Amino acid sequence: QERSAEATSPGKPGKIAYSAYDGTNEAIYTIDPGGGARFKVTDKPGYARNPAYSPTGNEIAYSGHDGNDSEIYTIDPGGGGPFKVTDNDTNDSQPDYAPDGQTIAYVGYPPSSQEYDGTNEAIYTIGVSGGHNSSKVTDNASAPSYSPSGRKIAYLGDTPANPAIYTIGVGGGGKVKVTVTGASDSQPSWGSQ
Repeated sequence: QERSAEATSPGKPGKIAYSAYDGTNEAIYTIDPGGGARFKVTDKPGYARNPAYSPTGNEIAYSGHDGNDSEIYTIDPGGGGPFKVTDNDTNDSQPDYAPDGQTIAYVGYPPSSQEYDGTNEAIYTIGVSGGHNSSKVTDNASAPSYSPSGRKIAYLGDTPANPAIYTIGVGGGGKVKVTVTGASDSQPSWGSQ
């Protein structure tokens, strides 16, 4: 069963990254924009989803299962061994590269010992080299998208019953509510123009 594409920055040479179930597991694939030349990028047990190209297209960040929970990984679009960026006791998902390619914003969900209620996820940032040096940007937030300058992040906030789009500085200050529509706003993507 094919899943929707979640491509962000252009990959080399203009491929689309997406996740799809191959009958065994959910994996990251790339494909030419006109179809054809499909390539399976990830090939390990567990799922791989939420692909996001680095600004140069040299890496794809994604959410993958490590046997315990979901973590953020990076991998060369040509395949090979993945690099584990996050390694903690929470489910991490929805990666987005900063424009300089040095930092990834992602969503951290509560530890598996806590119940997810739709409001207790948060946005974090971490350097692409990983480690335990993540920084929390804001609570009750998902779907991060860096601004072209890399100084702000657009995201989905508030409760699941009344979501809205916000922007915030990468350090957590300057929060602005962008949408006040009463509609089910979701999935912001900050353009470069």
